[in-house]
Amino acid sequence: MLALSFREVSFGYDDGQPVVRDVSFDVPRGEILAIVGPNGSGKSTLLKLGARLLSPRQGSVEVFERTVSDYPRPELARLLAVVPQDGSIFFPFTVEEVVLMGRAPHGGGRAFERREDHQVARESMERTDILHLARQPVTRLSGGERQRVMIARALAQRPQILLLDEPNAHLDIAHQVEIFNLMKQMNAEAGLTVVAVSHDLNLASSYADRVAVLKEGKLFAIGEPGSVFTETTIQAVFQTDVLVDSHPVHSTPRVTLNRGVQGRNSFPTSSRAQERYSS
Repeated sequence: MLALSFREVSFGYDDGQPVVRDVSFDVPRGEILAIVGPNGSGKSTLLKLGARLLSPRQGSVEVFERTVSDYPRPELARLLAVVPQDGSIFFPFTVEEVVLMGRAPHGGGRAFERREDHQVARESMERTDILHLARQPVTRLSGGERQRVMIARALAQRPQILLLDEPNAHLDIAHQVEIFNLMKQMNAEAGLTVVAVSHDLNLASSYADRVAVLKEGKLFAIGEPGSVFTETTIQAVFQTDVLVDSHPVHSTPRVTLNRGVQGRNSFPTSSRAQERYSS
């Protein structure tokens, strides 16, 4: 069964310029899909269209083979959760209170949380390594800690589909690996479908079943990491010279910058800086 589908989807903001143009692809249930591309290529917009935060100008988006606009919002929120790129919260809610907000779609209009809601929230905080922060106001947390709070809130929804916009933003390398390992674990144990926008090509290569590459609002390529992460594709999309080889442990594609060649987007450097770089 298909968890998420984009059918010839196009979208533009108020200035009228198309940000997403005629994009079509399917995400089967239980898949981990990474969406990559340069800044401004439409990645975050596409994720918002999938979450019904935006409505396409043309085409349609389907969740479990039903047009997303046909869902009542509480029903959709029980199926699909979103972790935004910027999860800023300006009121001093505690971490536990924010995570409990993820239980709202299951509340049925109740004013107070049940014991089950608190248990689910606790489990979500444990999984994202923030249980020790439960009583802390989110306004006092670091950017990485707030990001993990947003992920915990999404997990508390107990969704079948999880959409993440730069889930590794603000996270140190240890927590980046923890979060992606958690997504992989939940995918394996519960069949969670994950769609994650990422700028980190190597994380996408290591964890995704497939990768969708966007360029200027269009779908440039989609497929398994081994077929998508080639030097030719990456250079064409990112205008940067790279080397692609196999990871020594996982055998997934590994992307590194080719320091010996300046790409089209290289910044000019002073002679002194060049001397430091080459030393």
